[in-house]
Amino acid sequence: MLHYQIEFDDYRQHLIHVTLRFVADPTQVLSLPTWIPGSYLIREFSKHIESVRAYDEEGRLLEIQKFEKNKWRLFNTDHELITVEYDVYAYDLSVRGAYVDQTRLYVNPACACLGLEGQEDKAVEVELFLPDELKHFQLATGMASKSLVKGRFTLKAKNYAELIDAPFELAEQTRFSFEANGIPHEFVVSGKHAMNAARMQQDIEKICATEISMFGSAPFANYTFMTMATANSYGGLEHPNSTSLISPREDLPKANEPEEPSEDYQRFLGLCSHEYFHSWLVKFIRPENFVNYDLNKEGYTSLLWIFEGFTSYYDDLILLRSGVISQASYIKLLKTQIDRYLQNPGRFVQSVSESSFDAWVKFYRQDENSNNAGTSYYNKGCLVALCLDLGLRLRGSSLDALMRKLYENAQKGIQVHERTIVELCNELTGDNWIEQINHLINTTDELPLDQLFPEFGLSYSLKNDKSLPLGLKLVDKPEGVLVQSARRDGAAAQAGLSAHDVIIAIDGLKATVKLVEKYAKQEGIYSILAFRRDELMSFDVKAAGSELTEVELKVEDQTKAEKWFKA
Repeated sequence: MLHYQIEFDDYRQHLIHVTLRFVADPTQVLSLPTWIPGSYLIREFSKHIESVRAYDEEGRLLEIQKFEKNKWRLFNTDHELITVEYDVYAYDLSVRGAYVDQTRLYVNPACACLGLEGQEDKAVEVELFLPDELKHFQLATGMASKSLVKGRFTLKAKNYAELIDAPFELAEQTRFSFEANGIPHEFVVSGKHAMNAARMQQDIEKICATEISMFGSAPFANYTFMTMATANSYGGLEHPNSTSLISPREDLPKANEPEEPSEDYQRFLGLCSHEYFHSWLVKFIRPENFVNYDLNKEGYTSLLWIFEGFTSYYDDLILLRSGVISQASYIKLLKTQIDRYLQNPGRFVQSVSESSFDAWVKFYRQDENSNNAGTSYYNKGCLVALCLDLGLRLRGSSLDALMRKLYENAQKGIQVHERTIVELCNELTGDNWIEQINHLINTTDELPLDQLFPEFGLSYSLKNDKSLPLGLKLVDKPEGVLVQSARRDGAAAQAGLSAHDVIIAIDGLKATVKLVEKYAKQEGIYSILAFRRDELMSFDVKAAGSELTEVELKVEDQTKAEKWFKA
């Protein structure tokens, strides 16, 4: 067994002290992952490792040599009991790293626990020691755990892979327990908040039960939701039997939360639904090459449109099916997805399969040109899932049936490859789907939403949208109006304005976002003065009214619509 001891005495300096004890191989290599499963970006966790030291059984200092950015080597240590100690700087409030201070101790073991090459399959024990003043903290984790003494906890994992995919949090927590389809669940919230716990429990129970029922069973024996409430941070990361969420506290249900959830609360429920769905689709059903991750380098797949896109389709649909939101709210959420797609010029540049493959260098590294040059495998993948679902339903099947097939295959050890979706669509309907699916995922052609919606009782029409004046995303600053991004096909970009320019005047008047919006609605040619870096530039912009498109969706035939909305 590998034994980790983690101490938090230096939490005020945001440091974790880790002691690792193990019986070493002759030449033992220790390493730390460079990325965390579910988040496709090289994050270089080893940059936070400090003062690595190694000792033999007698306490004598050994030479430990760092030979790669995330790897250390010990020599001549065959069958010796070795102790390795080091510190980890932990001040990353995201769901992917580690964060410690006087309010919260949160650790993703992927960024804190060195692994042993050649010993990855050994069982793991982690002991947590809290300083006296924090011994009242409660523990939340998906790992097996116990506490015999106040302020001391023991965690267990079957192997290193399980360890690094199971974060833990110690903090003052609001928590409740419930069962969904007989499976115990724990819901934990830390940070300052005023959550209506009874309402949260009522809604999350329905969501979990609906997802388990859809698949027929769950790939976990228990589940833990961990939520950190903050001012405005947002995100989530899935794990096999838990999820880490970070949310604006305003998104949590309030004491007077209306029967129909507010838009803020709907956003949080959608996040919970999304990450929970990943327990099936990502953590259990995987791309073939993600069965065993190589966390030392990028793992490429062109299938994230399935794993994130399908999940993004179901997260809101599950809210409707569970009865947590109304049909009207679901239509509004769906409209938001379609508007985002229609207002993304990059959809004509990059296919959704290309977007999936490029996740490592593009999706997690957004810049002012991202919307012009690429598309989102979350957003377009969601709408591809919609098209597949409606297309399958027209042929007597559904995407639900396809999801259950994926789950059945994964239970047999059969995972997802490039042809899987085509093969399953063929099997479920008796038709050949290769041309249709190729059109959806490998081309930049428009999705056939206008053809599919009327078949299910929804009218689909497009109208002008005024959300981006002159094709610019703008924000008022003391020095003027900052251009955050510029659509290539917008009037301003065509005239030469660019992201990071600061507009100071339009038609001789001091610029504000409101003024730019006013001029954008009027046809004509207007003079804009702007600073690019420290140089004043002049642009003649031809405004032609609204340049964006948004969708109008309306249920015209409820009977037809329910054939889609209901499971």
